[in-house]
Amino acid sequence: MPHSKSLFWAPRSQLAPLPDASTLDWLFDEGSLTRRLIHLTNDAFSVSPLFEGWQPLRADECIALDLAEGSEGWVREVYLRGHGQALVFARSVASRSALQGDGLHMDELGSRSLGELLFCDRAFQRQAIEVCHYPQEWLPSEVRAPELWGRRSRFDRGALSILVAEIFLPTLWNAAGVQPESR
Repeated sequence: MPHSKSLFWAPRSQLAPLPDASTLDWLFDEGSLTRRLIHLTNDAFSVSPLFEGWQPLRADECIALDLAEGSEGWVREVYLRGHGQALVFARSVASRSALQGDGLHMDELGSRSLGELLFCDRAFQRQAIEVCHYPQEWLPSEVRAPELWGRRSRFDRGALSILVAEIFLPTLWNAAGVQPESR
């Protein structure tokens, strides 16, 4: 089943109303978010792991990865930071079977950026970017807020698919000088 059939994630063509141009630029930038954050923070970028481990994937993630509901996968949640301040909450997931068959060791990334790995390996093909107002109950309690913009895309390499979601925190908009209409 195509991964665009999620309950609330939508491609740009289905967004209504559209957010302002600056927000759209961040949401649909097809380049490396890590590289953009490194530039924004003048190299004061870091990754802080929050959680890494095997667990049942959410229903929307199973749909996006073409897995049976309740499938187990590797989950990695991190903050992407600038000058020590959390700018983005990121959640990356992949199915157990695909990871074990591929040999990619997501459990060994530590404070390294998964995004950099995905953009450096030309074998990974990025699928369409989808966006939504990310459900606040899925966010860590210290950054929980309503109506935060998030985006996700799937990166495919052979049988391996990694779903990467990035949720833009108000601190990012402040650092970037963007005043989105709906944060």
